Amino acid sequence: MTFAPVLAAGGFRSVLDFFVQGGFFMALLLLSSVVAVAVILLRAIALRRDLVMPPIIEREIETLQPEDTEGVVKLSRMVRNDNSTLARIAQVGLQNLNWPKMENLEAVQTKARYEVLRLESGLFILEIIVGIAPLLGLLGAVSGLVHVFAAFGADASASNPQLMAKGISEALSTTIVGLAIAIPSLIAYSYFSKKVETMASDMESLVSELLAKCYHQKQRFAARGKPMPSLVEVASAAEGDVP
Repeated sequence: MTFAPVLAAGGFRSVLDFFVQGGFFMALLLLSSVVAVAVILLRAIALRRDLVMPPIIEREIETLQPEDTEGVVKLSRMVRNDNSTLARIAQVGLQNLNWPKMENLEAVQTKARYEVLRLESGLFILEIIVGIAPLLGLLGAVSGLVHVFAAFGADASASNPQLMAKGISEALSTTIVGLAIAIPSLIAYSYFSKKVETMASDMESLVSELLAKCYHQKQRFAARGKPMPSLVEVASAAEGDVP
């Protein structure tokens, strides 16, 4: 038990020496690792499916019946009071139901592209780190090897194979750290990119289904010779009736 603190202190000193030996390039790699961890944590929080696509709105769209005008009004009120990605996209479609269907679809697609770009914000940082971390590690290793061979070349009589091996191992420390940063960053980037792609596809399907049901209602009103009432106006009136 008495040797535990000594061993712990020795282990910490070894780790500290490992990073100090990397020099300037090791500092850049450590900064890259901090940035990568911050981006991964922020994206993990922001890309939770329940935040992007609230289950209550998703369920409301799926259960909506084409002839249920009150359900559309309820959904319109729901998306106006929600700040999720799905709600913002659906709101554009519901607000423009008086437009021709193709024009409304174009407006929804434009909004969807913007929202997907917002979901992908920060991922380009991971992509950059995946590219530069191994290169910084390699550059640090080459720089270290240049110093090692320059020192031994200046005084050949003092050459010591053990010292040379130690110098080379210290120079390669940045390569290890660079790869250790790039691999998790690549995994996180691939995972988040696929997750955004999947959610974008699901939202596209949901909003297309919503518009199909809404325009089916519009056609039914047109067949009766009546214009379909504005959902936003009806929802506003309904809210005004609430004491």
